[in-house]
This record gives sequence, C-alpha cells and structure tokens, in this order.
Amino acid sequence: MQLKRVVVTGLGALTPIGNTVSEYWNGLSNGVSGANLITKFDASKFRTKFACEVKNFDPLDFIDKKEARKMDPYTQYAVVVADEAVADSGINGEGIDQNRVGVIWGSGIGGLRSFLDEAIEFARGDGTPRFNPFFIPKMISDIAGGHISIKYGFRGPNFTTVSACASSNNAIVDAFNYIRLGMATAFVTGGSEACVNEAAMGGFNAMKALSERNDDFATASRPFDLGRDGFVLGEGAAALVLEEYEHAKARGAKIYAELVGGGLSADAYHITAPHPDGLGATMVMQNALKDANMNPEEIDYVNVHGTSTPLGDISESKAILSVFGQHAYNLNISSTKSMTGHLLGAAGAVEALAGILAIKHQMIPPTINHFTDDPEFDPKLNFTFNKAQNREVKAVLSNTFGFGGHNVSVIFKKID
Repeated sequence: MQLKRVVVTGLGALTPIGNTVSEYWNGLSNGVSGANLITKFDASKFRTKFACEVKNFDPLDFIDKKEARKMDPYTQYAVVVADEAVADSGINGEGIDQNRVGVIWGSGIGGLRSFLDEAIEFARGDGTPRFNPFFIPKMISDIAGGHISIKYGFRGPNFTTVSACASSNNAIVDAFNYIRLGMATAFVTGGSEACVNEAAMGGFNAMKALSERNDDFATASRPFDLGRDGFVLGEGAAALVLEEYEHAKARGAKIYAELVGGGLSADAYHITAPHPDGLGATMVMQNALKDANMNPEEIDYVNVHGTSTPLGDISESKAILSVFGQHAYNLNISSTKSMTGHLLGAAGAVEALAGILAIKHQMIPPTINHFTDDPEFDPKLNFTFNKAQNREVKAVLSNTFGFGGHNVSVIFKKID
C-alpha cells in the first residue's frame, strides 16, 4: 500500500528556558542554561540541590481553578502545550473531522507529585484512609491525553506511551504510523513530565545518576565534556500536531517540516546502563534511516540523547561513528539537554521541537558548558560546542534512549 505523508503543522512548548515555542527557541539559540537552585521543595539535605525547573508558570493563567485542581502538574503542562500547538495548527477549526483526530502522549512517570503528596498525608495520619477522590486520575500516566481529547472533542485513537526517557518519541512514532497507514488524519502528540520533587531527586541521587555540581549548577549539564558527572533533572512539556500532508495542504495549513522516519530498538543489555559499544543506539538510527528511505549522508544534524553521563555520551558517539562513517565529520551534533536539563519522558518531544526549529531557522542550537575536551571522543566530530552555528539544515535525526534499554529515533525533513 502507498503510505501517506505526515507533516508537522503545530508546535507547543513549556520548558526550563522558555514557556512558549518562540521563547524556547530564543533560549536554545542563545545558549541559555535553565539550571538553578530548586524552589519546589527544600533540597538543603539532598546531594543535588539544583534542577532545570519551569519558571514563572502559573497554571491558573491557562486553566480554570476547578479544573486545575484535578490535574497533576505533568497534566497541567500537557494541556498548556497542547493548547499552543492546536492554536498554532488550527486543527480544531471548522470542517475538521474530530473522529479522525487523536491524542498520543508520552510520560515516563506521570503524576509522581500527586502520588507523593497522598502518600505523605497518609503516613502522617493514624492509618485511616483519607484520600483525595481525584488521586488516581491525577496520578495515572494516561490522563494527560484524556484531558486533551476531552477539551477538544478529539475522538480518534488515544493512549499513552511509557518507555522511560524515550516515551514521547515513542508517542510521535505511533502517531506517525497511524496517520501514514490512513487510520487517522491528525494527532496531538508529545510528552510532559513534572518530577522535580523529593522522590525523583532522592531516587536519581541514590542511583548516582545526577550531577552534584552544587557550586556551579548553571554549568552542571556538560555533555561530552571531560568534567561531566551526571545529568541535570528537568521538567516541562512539548506538543506537536502531526497531520496527513494532503489534508494539511487542502486546508492551507502552515507546515514546519515533514516527519519521514522513526526507528525503535532495545539494548537488551542492562536496566540503566547503555550498551558500551552503542549497539542499540546504532540499530535505532539505522532503523530510522531505513524507515525514511534515506542514506546517512542526507542527515545534516543529530540532536543526541547526550545526557552528560560518563558512559552514555561515549556509547552514543560510538554509535554515530558506526552509523554515519566518514559523514559523521560533516554532521552538526548537539545536546540541547545542556540547556534544558533532562526532561525524562518529555525529552523526545522537547528535542524534536529543537530539530524542527533548526530546520525552520537554518541554525544548529549549541551544546553549552564545554570546557575541557575528553580524549574518549573523536576530536573531528562537531558537537557545536558553546555557540549556535548557521548552516543549511535539510534533515534532522533526534535520539532518545530510556532506562530498560528503550531506544527511539525520529527524522524530520524540510518540506519539499
């Protein structure tokens, strides 16, 4: 069968470096660090006292107070970015068949804040169960997509993908497949996460996964730098409206880029550590290129998973060399996590936006906070250190890898 083409017609963003798409791009292009001391709880006794929080955000500016009380912050973030993306695309306008518009969302953890609050309150009591009636629907990972579909009356396929830090890229690929197979016309897709709280910080600290650079938190996320010591936890959300190309063209929609391929793989190696030779990462990029019917030489920019962990950055760079060969030296590579921190299940969506915006603006956002070269990395690779670079950008590949060995890559192209 002839697969349908899929394009991006709407974007929404709420990130540690900007609360709209335009603010987010301004932060990316100017190399802004989103890291600061934690304000959401008292972190004075934690080994890591900083994170990349969303700033200057009041959900009541966007959501009715009564409705907001029914939502965990991760759902509030999702609703806000979905609103921006839907308005940007016009997909809820006159003549749209709402039965063929769906929502596929990604979140690695879901309503952890709500779960933690209820557990604390129960532990403080005398054992009598006094739980909020909205506790369960606030906590579950699928509820964000439910709220979005209810608000707009989108009755197409609706579910949530959970694959740790690959979750929202999984959501994007699933939405892509439904559209190109003709099973839906459009999707609101993306991901959200709100895990700057005691449980997440304590848990990741216990794993020794987080940077502990409390004396220099603004530069703590250092992908590919010799001094990297772990990732910086981030929060936020991003949404994309994906739409069948002919449908978008017929209604005169603005088109940002075409989504042309998605790849999936598993490391099948370890619950948290990447394969040391990057085998899963190599396979997922190869799968994405095959799905897109593209040669490696057609990619201009790789937005890497690049978490700033000692092992992960090395394995991903090995995979890039394996997949791209000599063309690896013609690529721009960057980790926007150096600015946003690691948004866990929302990372894929936020970084997909970075790639799409790189195509729109013909500019590669940088990997900031580079101070010292690490001899583990090939010095001929262009990691776009510290400053954005202008170049022709026709095609972008974006990677996300999750605990459990889950890998997803997506490829966007400049529309022909």
